[in-house]
Amino acid sequence: MQIIFTKTEKQRLDKFLTEKFSQLSRSYWQKEIKKRNILVNQQTVTPHHFLKNGDTIDINVAPEKITTPKIWPLKIVAESDNFLIINKPAGLTVHRTHNNSTEYTLADMLLARWPILKSVGENHLRPGIVHRLDKEVSGVMIIAKNNTAFWHLKKQFKNRQIKKIYLGLVYGQMPDLSGKIDFKITRSSRSGKMVARPSNQIGKDALTEYEVIRSNQHYSYLKITPHTGRTHQIRLHLAALGHPLVGEYLHIPKKLKRFKNIDRIFLHAYSLGFYDLTNNWQEYKVPLPTNLKKILNSLL
Repeated sequence: MQIIFTKTEKQRLDKFLTEKFSQLSRSYWQKEIKKRNILVNQQTVTPHHFLKNGDTIDINVAPEKITTPKIWPLKIVAESDNFLIINKPAGLTVHRTHNNSTEYTLADMLLARWPILKSVGENHLRPGIVHRLDKEVSGVMIIAKNNTAFWHLKKQFKNRQIKKIYLGLVYGQMPDLSGKIDFKITRSSRSGKMVARPSNQIGKDALTEYEVIRSNQHYSYLKITPHTGRTHQIRLHLAALGHPLVGEYLHIPKKLKRFKNIDRIFLHAYSLGFYDLTNNWQEYKVPLPTNLKKILNSLL
């Protein structure tokens, strides 16, 4: 199979292949690249090779591996007439970014089971979806089942009434047992990527609160509460503080060794609280996935 890379912005080869063929993990593609089964412009490269517009990628792996989409099980935590609470697995993209995408997403799963969701929300690509989690992040999400619930929840997100708590494992010991990070979030004019900048610079206000659950000199396990909902906020804030998340590959300094035994980021949406349509407070929690528990117990 041959693919032409057509993006104007450079992208790592292993990350591009993981996004293109979401049923296969990043570690799988890294192994295939190292085995020289992936060539760029007829040349062998490393997994962190950066692709540029016009590059030709030759993929020499079994066709069935990259053409059969992974069908994810939909884990339902709770359901009512107005909303659906799910446990999103890491590796599953929430929704497509354009109609031509072939990636199987949470939105596809929702429509297959609840076709009526097609008319819920602002965009047919995001049926009933009022918020999102990064592809690499697992945990609790809420889906609106009708437009009344959609706008009710949307207003709460806008007014910062939704209570979200994440669990994350970062490199190193945090400077304090608890603290707040208020770096502004903006898009870099040079790379086009989202970046965190000091509060006295230009950008959108963002606030993340953390509390250390336990730690040693190498790692810290955190309870994280974002008070704003900027793109990649938690990842950017912790990296800017000098303590990127384990499994991070977008915002990690070169001096830190990448953690090899994880094919996702160690960030989990643990709980979500909101007011239902009768203005009663509802809160749902999803425990840490088994694979993250094993990693945590091996390090702390």
